[in-house]
Amino acid sequence: MRVTILGAGGHGRAVCEAARDAGFEVRGFLDARAPLPNMLGLPVLGGEAAHDGGALLLALGDNATRLAAAARLDAALPVLLHPSAIRARSAVLEEGAVIMPRAVLGACARVGRLVLVNTGAIVEHDSVLDEGAHLAPGSIICGGAHIGARALVGAGAVVAPGVVVGEGAVIAAGAAVATDVPPGARVGGVPARPL
Repeated sequence: MRVTILGAGGHGRAVCEAARDAGFEVRGFLDARAPLPNMLGLPVLGGEAAHDGGALLLALGDNATRLAAAARLDAALPVLLHPSAIRARSAVLEEGAVIMPRAVLGACARVGRLVLVNTGAIVEHDSVLDEGAHLAPGSIICGGAHIGARALVGAGAVVAPGVVVGEGAVIAAGAAVATDVPPGARVGGVPARPL
């Protein structure tokens, strides 16, 4: 499949490499702020106005920005599953989900629309990641946990089995989350407490 990548920053470069590894033909990048005329040997085609209507991979780490861009642009949003990721047969991936290298998706896990599961993150059995959630590198979502829409789980953080992380919540890097996190809350530490 031929795709264009929205976002030419660091995450855009990582998505480009992952897309090439997964067999996508990458046309170039869309990013009005890109300082260089090309990135990884591919052209920066301009801002969103340069979108030709083709398929897009959204390489925007900020959850709200990623969802807003998808709402503005009329484009097919394919799933990107890096070939080194481990996906249980029963795991479900929705439109625009991006699964980076060495991520693990367990049995009956559900990865919602425009979710980002970053490098080495683990989503165990029966866990649910709602629309636009972001798991940073090395984070672990234990069995049956539920991560709300637009929530961010920081690098190396662990969410215990069955815990619910509310919509828009932020889990700090390295946190150990053993109890439910309310919507919009910011928690960190071991065990995680409000910040």
